[in-house]
Amino acid sequence: MMNEISDKIKNLRKLKNMTLKDLSEKTGLSVSFLSQVENGASSLAITSLKKIADAFDVTINYFFEVPQVHNYLVKEEEKEVFKIEGSNSKFIRLSGDFPNRKLEAMITIIPPEQKHGSKFSHPGEEFVYVLEGIVIIEIDGKEYLVKAGDSIHYPSTCNHLWTNPLKQEAKLLTVMTPLIF
Repeated sequence: MMNEISDKIKNLRKLKNMTLKDLSEKTGLSVSFLSQVENGASSLAITSLKKIADAFDVTINYFFEVPQVHNYLVKEEEKEVFKIEGSNSKFIRLSGDFPNRKLEAMITIIPPEQKHGSKFSHPGEEFVYVLEGIVIIEIDGKEYLVKAGDSIHYPSTCNHLWTNPLKQEAKLLTVMTPLIF
């Protein structure tokens, strides 16, 4: 943690084109002390960190913020099959991970002759592309037979239910909003 703070101080000072002497003059902390802090050789009282934050015109929280994760690529070997309580289906998450994303993409595998969950509605929308098998998707009481190669896209505010009528797994690419995971 201290190393991260030291690095942030050094990076911020360089970004603002300040010398250690400039920072010293703005904070009242000695050049040698600031140098030790930047090199991780000296710890820092919260009052001194506040002086440094003020000198850089940032809040003290800046030094404690965790960098945001941006995992755009999901590699084949990183994908894990998981189950959700109350569902017989298996899922493989395909979505990247980054702040403010809106879509949830996954592979959904429905076991032979099984329903996927129960009939329900929720905010957002769903897109389903059948990769293998067949699925019967009931939307507000109307049934749609969706075969491999077919897709269906609907508002998930409608009551909907998915059923695999065959004696083999149905494998679907599903993309939905809002986020689940």
